[in-house]
Amino acid sequence: MEQRILAKAYFSSGCFWGTEYYFRKAPGVVDTATGFMGGHVEHPSYRQVKTGTTGHLECVAVTYDPALTSYENLVKYFFETHDFTQTDGQGPDIGSQYLSCLYYGNEAEKAVGEKYIRLLQEKGYAVATALRPAATFWKAEDYHQQYYEHLGAQPYCHKYTKIF
Repeated sequence: MEQRILAKAYFSSGCFWGTEYYFRKAPGVVDTATGFMGGHVEHPSYRQVKTGTTGHLECVAVTYDPALTSYENLVKYFFETHDFTQTDGQGPDIGSQYLSCLYYGNEAEKAVGEKYIRLLQEKGYAVATALRPAATFWKAEDYHQQYYEHLGAQPYCHKYTKIF
């Protein structure tokens, strides 16, 4: 039996519940997990991160099958499912923990991120998304995983808008 090789990507686009909701629907995505990345506190809790003092952003780890989709497709989808021009959070969620950030794991991923930020700027958008190297991903508490799926609701601060 042939074993498929999976890859991971990390995205912060405001409330991780909405980010995860959309990525779970993306073609080629095998799994997702909500958590935190980029701060100075080890093993942060949601309660700590929501204060905005840990330096962490709410983040979603996306496990995908490169035979079914590409990192580039996921980056396009990332930009199409949130307001990457908002500088103080996402929708009504205001604070440093809700900022837009594209994390890269290698130089090829960084180049993809730079390419799409540049393309958006050429289209006239003021892109607020940060581009940072991936750091330790700290998984959020179980009750945050697949939140909207369990709730049976839709995100309030994310929506899909075709751009590319």
